[in-house]
Amino acid sequence: MTVNLIEIPQAVPGFNKFIGSWLCPGPKNILVDVGPAATAARLIDALEAQGIGHIDHILITHIHIDHAGALADLLARFPMANAICHEKAMPLLADPSKLWAGSLSVLRETAQMYGEPKPVPEDRLIPHNCCSIPDLMVLETPGHAAHHLSFSYEDRLFIGEAGGNFMAIGDETYLRPATPPRFFMEAYLGSLKRLLGLKNQTVCYGHFGEAPNSHEMLERFRDQLLRWKEIVSARLIKGEANPVPGCMEALLENDPELRLFDKMASDIQDRERFFLTNSIKGFIGFLREKQ
Repeated sequence: MTVNLIEIPQAVPGFNKFIGSWLCPGPKNILVDVGPAATAARLIDALEAQGIGHIDHILITHIHIDHAGALADLLARFPMANAICHEKAMPLLADPSKLWAGSLSVLRETAQMYGEPKPVPEDRLIPHNCCSIPDLMVLETPGHAAHHLSFSYEDRLFIGEAGGNFMAIGDETYLRPATPPRFFMEAYLGSLKRLLGLKNQTVCYGHFGEAPNSHEMLERFRDQLLRWKEIVSARLIKGEANPVPGCMEALLENDPELRLFDKMASDIQDRERFFLTNSIKGFIGFLREKQ
């Protein structure tokens, strides 16, 4: 099966080659995640440019607005399609007001860039535990989000942010945890164990790209989470009023998965600092709850 990663460019510098939608063409055309509401037209235009006039199923890994914000627009454009999402997330798609308020609180200006999601018709949603697409395996993988799903289909593992954020620069790779507040490490590690129990396959990230060895990448990410726990814990012992800057410095210095940060363009570094800050805050909250 040929799978296409469709990049969805954003309006803010540094957010290109960061958000995408995975198209699995075939007898049944399947789309995995749809990006933000503000760029729904760009995804639709890209699909039409590839001659795609029919979408059968849209798989939603999680309902954060950079993954599911455009869903109402995509379903309006493709009236034959349905959307599969976590059963407990369906009410938040049908009435996204709470989702939007939470996004504004955490993401601030970035949420405004992504745009406010429109309500999704409930009769177009299928709960994940009632999905019957042939050859599709649906797995509950909480951690980045409470109602996160991953999908194994045709020797590809679509993991949203269950394996963190990924970037390739030449032959080198960059991994960053996606652990915004409120973060539950045990759930995240349990999801990784579940994913590692699958056969080795190509892994497809929500942010951004693919890698040929899911076992290797998931093991690296698991080790990174444990490394972050150790590094952030050591900084918290110092009792700083604001531990985030010190954690940032220590992580960029001591986490080998972040070593490509210095090779990034300045606008991409700005983006990564924003999300690194949110991920550090998630770890700090988790560790303080454990005290």
